[in-house]
Amino acid sequence: MERNLTLGIAKRALEAIWQPFSWAAGAPVAALSLLRRSGRSIAEGSQSAERARFDTESWTLDLLRHLEWRRFEELCAAYFEALGFTTQSLIVHCKPWSPHRVGIKPVRELRAAMAAAGASEGALVSPGRFTQDAVSFAAKEDIRLIDGADLLAKLAALAPEQALALLKLATKGDFLTPTCPCCSIKMTERRSTAGGRKYWGCPNYPQCKEILFGTGPG
Repeated sequence: MERNLTLGIAKRALEAIWQPFSWAAGAPVAALSLLRRSGRSIAEGSQSAERARFDTESWTLDLLRHLEWRRFEELCAAYFEALGFTTQSLIVHCKPWSPHRVGIKPVRELRAAMAAAGASEGALVSPGRFTQDAVSFAAKEDIRLIDGADLLAKLAALAPEQALALLKLATKGDFLTPTCPCCSIKMTERRSTAGGRKYWGCPNYPQCKEILFGTGPG
C-alpha cells in the first residue's frame, strides 16, 4: 500500500512525542466496542508476542520495516518537523516496506505534488530501497530519496533525547497491526476463502471493505 504524506500532520505528531505518552494511534471507543472481549484478549496476546520479537530500545532496519503504515508516516512527519521543515518548504511522501524496490512512479507523483503545492523540495522515504530509474529522476528534480539505511543514519545523528522520543513514538502501543485507512482503527487478520491468502480487514466490515495485504518482511 502506498500513502502520501504532507507535513500538515507533522506538528501534531511532534507535539505527541514530547508529551507524556498517553497518545497512541488507535480507535474510538465506540468503534472498538464492535469487537468481542474474547477477540480483544486473543489479539492483545498475539500482538504482545509479535512485539517481543523486536528490540524496541534501539533503532534497527527490521523495526523500521515492520512499522505499520500510519506509524511509519507519523515517524517521518515528526522527524522532519524536528528538523524545522514546514509544509511550505518540503513535501514528504512515505512508502512503507515492500519486498520490491521503489520505482519511478511514486517519485513522479511526488514531483507533481511539489509543483501543485509550490514546494521547493521533496523527500520520498521508505524502509526499502529504490531503483536506479527512481534515483536518476530524483536527482534531476531536487527530490531526496531516503531508504532504510539512510533513515537509520539520520535518526542516529539526532540529539539523543530527540532520537529516543521518536523511538518511543514509533513503538508506543500496537505499532505492528495496520490501521484502516478509512476508519482509523486497527484492522484484524483474516484469510480469504479462495486460496487461504492472509490479509488485513476492517472490523467494521461490511460497512467498510478496506483490506491490506502485508505490512512487513515476514
